[in-house]
Amino acid sequence: MRSASTSVFAGLLYTLGLVLLGALMAALLLSFTSIRESSLPYFTYVINAIGLLVGGYVTGRRCGGKGWYYGGLTGLFYFLLVILIGFLGFDAPMQWGTFFYLIGAFLLASFGGIMGVNSTSKR
Repeated sequence: MRSASTSVFAGLLYTLGLVLLGALMAALLLSFTSIRESSLPYFTYVINAIGLLVGGYVTGRRCGGKGWYYGGLTGLFYFLLVILIGFLGFDAPMQWGTFFYLIGAFLLASFGGIMGVNSTSKR
């Protein structure tokens, strides 16, 4: 059982790594196939969902307990990082969709955390 802060940080790094890798794959798909840019929002939702699930899973597995809580913290910190980048880098305003993104990020990462805790062997 590791400390909660290092577990959440590791889950956040996994989430960011998967999102960056997924964004690179989506960019390559858009460049070298006939896929249109109009389908890009679907790619981003799927990429973020997978990243949040895996990040929550890693956090829950490393913590060994309270997977929904620590996985949810991973989702919350990822949300705050995305909002911070969007606000500072692109001057994106806060909207109702942002609130729904927060709820989705928390729920997906929490579910990943629950799966991570339940995948550990307790002897």
